[in-house]
Amino acid sequence: MRSPILTGITGVIERRILVNYRVDPTAIRSVLPAPFEPQCVDGYAIAGICLIELRVRPSWAPAFVGVRSRNGAHRVAVTLPDGSPAVYVPRRDTDARLNVAVGGRLFPGVQNHAMFEVDDRGHHITMALASDDGSTHLNVHAAAADRLPADSVFDDVAHASDFFESGSLGYSDTARADCYDGLELETDNWSVTPLHVLEATSSFFNDKDNFPPGSVELDNALLMRNIHHTWRAREALTV
Repeated sequence: MRSPILTGITGVIERRILVNYRVDPTAIRSVLPAPFEPQCVDGYAIAGICLIELRVRPSWAPAFVGVRSRNGAHRVAVTLPDGSPAVYVPRRDTDARLNVAVGGRLFPGVQNHAMFEVDDRGHHITMALASDDGSTHLNVHAAAADRLPADSVFDDVAHASDFFESGSLGYSDTARADCYDGLELETDNWSVTPLHVLEATSSFFNDKDNFPPGSVELDNALLMRNIHHTWRAREALTV
């Protein structure tokens, strides 16, 4: 089994937006390979979009060394065969060509290059992503809020925060159909605040072949800022 050369990347999450959907578990299984099973809340699978802006460096490098990047991922909350929570990431996109070069080679997670547009005014944030290969695009416009939507499957912000913090271990597709790269997020100061979504579109969730009408609904969105963190390579999952 191959091992990544870079085992740890540390830095600051300058901004992270999680746009979360509640999904019919039957529909989400159409995009989940074995051995992943959907992790459900109140009978719904939880999937979403992660839009993250990072300033990172290798764990052994001095603080003044590092690169900034904007990144997007579609993600599904899952359980592993031992029952532990994780996240399956079918697609990762980035504006950093270095990330594309090392992703899946020197560090876990194959990356695809994309262009990002960001307008962050503090209380209002608009972000758009369009991949070079044309297969992935999304747009999110959100504003600060003081609570989750009334129809959310989560009781409150604390419930949602705990759920997403527990899903810190992600697995991504590799060139091998039976192998998934493992990458875990460790944070020093995990904290989220709610967002009110004014608009959210995604090529992934708008795909009616995978998600028939009524099978996926927007549930909530969360914002993180200035989170000190480390990404750690974990053993690949082979099935």
